[in-house]
Amino acid sequence: MRPRPKKNLKARVEKCSYLMEKEPALLKGKWLSGYKELHLEIGCGKGNFICGMAEKNPEIMFIGVECVENVIVTAMEKASEAGLKNVRFICGNARYLGDWFEDGEIARIYLNFSDPWPKSRHEKNRLTSDTFMPLYIKLLKRNGYIFQKTDNRGLFDYSLEVYREFGCALENVTFDLHGEPDYKGLSGNTDNVVTEYEARFVGLGVPICRAEIQMPDKELMAERIKECEEKLAKRNEATEKGKEMIMKRKGEK
Repeated sequence: MRPRPKKNLKARVEKCSYLMEKEPALLKGKWLSGYKELHLEIGCGKGNFICGMAEKNPEIMFIGVECVENVIVTAMEKASEAGLKNVRFICGNARYLGDWFEDGEIARIYLNFSDPWPKSRHEKNRLTSDTFMPLYIKLLKRNGYIFQKTDNRGLFDYSLEVYREFGCALENVTFDLHGEPDYKGLSGNTDNVVTEYEARFVGLGVPICRAEIQMPDKELMAERIKECEEKLAKRNEATEKGKEMIMKRKGEK
């Protein structure tokens, strides 16, 4: 379900536009700029998580990716109000991560409550499908991590299988994050900020699944990565052609 259009959206976006990278490809390989590490949240939503993490870790640069401007504006406003200097946002589709970031540039990727795309024909859209895994493996530095949280057990089980298929190491896997007070993945309480969805689901008694996934050796997965990249390239090409056709039709009217 699409979010309701926000009032004065254009003006609100413009007010905190300094946090939005409109041409992220120009920063490829240059995102760190004095920071210790680069962390990426795909699907940052309204920004509770990324702003909370940025506040806890000022030595790390955080990038939030969200494809809906109507949503990302709220995250930008939170970052602006908090005066955060180590967070930036990209409004775009995660399929183009390879255009925005250099191989090995990212230390950690967060996938928080991603759309489960439950129908089989939509599997390619899942952020843990083989559409995206080759991108993550290439863009994450050696021994880099994906941190995933979800309330959807079906998506979580699916994701764990995909991670195993790509030779990833699974660590601190839990099927009930808030039901395990001694959960090892939260040692020091620095690696978890409760998201908007998380707070809602916990309040309803829904168990939250979480895992930390270490990336495999890139060289060992080279052939599999190439195969998936070719598939993604064809999909991106088809998407661009579709956009061109839509624009052409609009121009003819």
